Amino acid sequence: MPHANLELSEIRKMYPEASKSETFAKEFAAKLATIALDEDPILVAYKGASITMVSKFAKNLNQKIKQFKEGVKWMESAANRNPNNIEIRLIRLSIQENVPRITNYRSNIAEDAKFLVEHYKEQSGPLKEYLKSFMLQSKSIPVAEKQMIK
Repeated sequence: MPHANLELSEIRKMYPEASKSETFAKEFAAKLATIALDEDPILVAYKGASITMVSKFAKNLNQKIKQFKEGVKWMESAANRNPNNIEIRLIRLSIQENVPRITNYRSNIAEDAKFLVEHYKEQSGPLKEYLKSFMLQSKSIPVAEKQMIK
């Protein structure tokens, strides 16, 4: 059951912005606050990403770690429920690429980057454009692969 106030196109537009400031991260998280763990796995993955993004701004370390782990739980739940969804893989890759190594949440980078490259051409419309803009700036997509998606 999709939420009336949640358009995937709007969520996709907000997602890259959410990493740019605490204000944007909190607005993004607020937009996804009503999503439940058993809902659309794509929205669950975005909610997980939003929680990890907000955790970066937590005032104390314990809160930061607790929030981060909560976000990871949501993202992994989405990935486990729908392992062949390219958008969920993109979300997880974007988080894993950008978290500090100390989090130890980086084990799917190579696998997710490979999945995006292998399944990119099958996509169409707004999702394909969205994937393209992410993949072209991704640190994990090989340069040779980037040449092929331009």
